[in-house]
Amino acid sequence: MTDILTVTLNPCVDLSTSAPAVLPGPKLRCTEPVIDPGGGGINVSRAISNLGGQSQAIIAVAGSTGDQICALLQAEKITHIPFAMAGKSRQSLSVTDTQNGAQYRFVMPGPQWSKDDTLCLLAKLPDYAQQESIVVLSGSMPPGVADNLPQQIADTLAAKNIRLYIDTAGPALPALFQPHQNKPTLLRLDMLEAEQAAGGPLRTFKDSADFAQKSVLDGVADIIILARGDQGSVLATKNQRLFCKAAQVSVKSKTGAGDSFVGGFTLKMAEGQSLDIALQYGVAAASAAVMTDATALCIKDDVERLLSQCTLSDI
Repeated sequence: MTDILTVTLNPCVDLSTSAPAVLPGPKLRCTEPVIDPGGGGINVSRAISNLGGQSQAIIAVAGSTGDQICALLQAEKITHIPFAMAGKSRQSLSVTDTQNGAQYRFVMPGPQWSKDDTLCLLAKLPDYAQQESIVVLSGSMPPGVADNLPQQIADTLAAKNIRLYIDTAGPALPALFQPHQNKPTLLRLDMLEAEQAAGGPLRTFKDSADFAQKSVLDGVADIIILARGDQGSVLATKNQRLFCKAAQVSVKSKTGAGDSFVGGFTLKMAEGQSLDIALQYGVAAASAAVMTDATALCIKDDVERLLSQCTLSDI
């Protein structure tokens, strides 16, 4: 079993609640909030734990909210390594309108990073990661960091022969679509991100596979995965193009579906499974995640039950 390390540079306390209707003006009387530790890498570690695996989570934390994130992780028995910062870690709020099922997600920016914070992270990160482990950098980049921070992390970890999986958003993505000597092993994008990177619509599975494989050949990453929402996901390498169909399920909340995919996929790769098996398990985990309420993630029994619906095909 390969060691898994997740990295969350902009974690949060996730608050989720519901109201009879979400309207401007009057006070909205909400239900008792559910409180979870949040942020991409944290959710990947939580999904891995739900699926029976283990990982370590590096989290950049600040102030009382940072302390709360650590306490929530401790309660879930998620092994974590705090990277202390000044300021205060963020909160995010998800409110579901029970009349129509619409979900409103309010995401705060998080504390500002200094150049010293970045230098400190890059100096410490190689000490946390084991030789030939899998490192998952997931979630948004915090305010103040350079757009090429994910690439700096790839450069920092290159000497340890580490498999770096990246699932991020914002200005960091265009910087990753440049060829680099120390490219990540895997880059995952959703449809909006992929179409922005491609400069146009990717209407078919073949369009997605063409763009993903071209990006691999251009030196962006060894593996590129494009998530096509409730259709499923496309995976491409230099020599392989796969599509895995998502299971047809009732959707309660789409929050955490992508992180559940990354958790399921990473766990199977750490177990030494092939790309097709890992892709299928990741898609089943994402399908299972949308069946759960609010910020809850995939449940192992649901994932195992949905696997047979997540069929694979070559493109």
